[in-house]
Amino acid sequence: MNLPKALVLAGPGTNRDPDAALALRLAGADPSIVLVDELTQHPGRLDDVEIVVMAGGFSYGDALGAGRMLALDITHSSAAGRDGGRLGEALRQFVDRGRPIIGICNGFQVLTRAGLLPGSLGHNGGGHFDCRWVELAKERNTQCVWTVLAPELIHCPIAHGEGRYVHPDPAALSEAGQVALRYSGCNPNGSVDDIAGVCDTTGLVLGLMPHPENHSVPRQHPRHRHHPDTATTLGLGLFTSAVLHVK
Repeated sequence: MNLPKALVLAGPGTNRDPDAALALRLAGADPSIVLVDELTQHPGRLDDVEIVVMAGGFSYGDALGAGRMLALDITHSSAAGRDGGRLGEALRQFVDRGRPIIGICNGFQVLTRAGLLPGSLGHNGGGHFDCRWVELAKERNTQCVWTVLAPELIHCPIAHGEGRYVHPDPAALSEAGQVALRYSGCNPNGSVDDIAGVCDTTGLVLGLMPHPENHSVPRQHPRHRHHPDTATTLGLGLFTSAVLHVK
């Protein structure tokens, strides 16, 4: 059986690419990890894959702002290839072909800075780096293809200092079905309207600060031995949704 091929994009300082690859593999995809610099030189590799994950971590040590340098790699580095375009343009063409992209944590910051997602990410409302487990509620009226098979409530960790989602008109985002996930119970960073995940107008590009790839199997949950129901809150459903979409 031919599995859908996926690329996990990594850069200097990203560290969640192996986790994202594992989640994709468990979801039924065939993932490969590639450096953004390599893809910049060979953007044609996007023609051979059906799912893209922009991995989390601290690209370039978050110099000059979280995700800024890697976003510049995407939007301003010349990309060799048949169209002579740039990697950002190649990613937009990827979406135009109906193929999904997700940016997680630093990947979300990169996608907003690259103009592939609306809004921006600011410093946490508490003024410090935050690492803990949170709950995400799936938005009922979202058009996001990544949440189709996701449970109503997802448990997964956060690990960021610049995760406060900002947008001038969050109500318009909600009406357009671009809000995919909201923080439930506790908003850890002060994001507007508790927005934890947002998609583009096509529903194909999703960005979120929490790490669903780090709850792709039940044993990753810190309470899995005492609360078996945590198995119903896996983040894996986001990845199986993408696989379903491209099949």
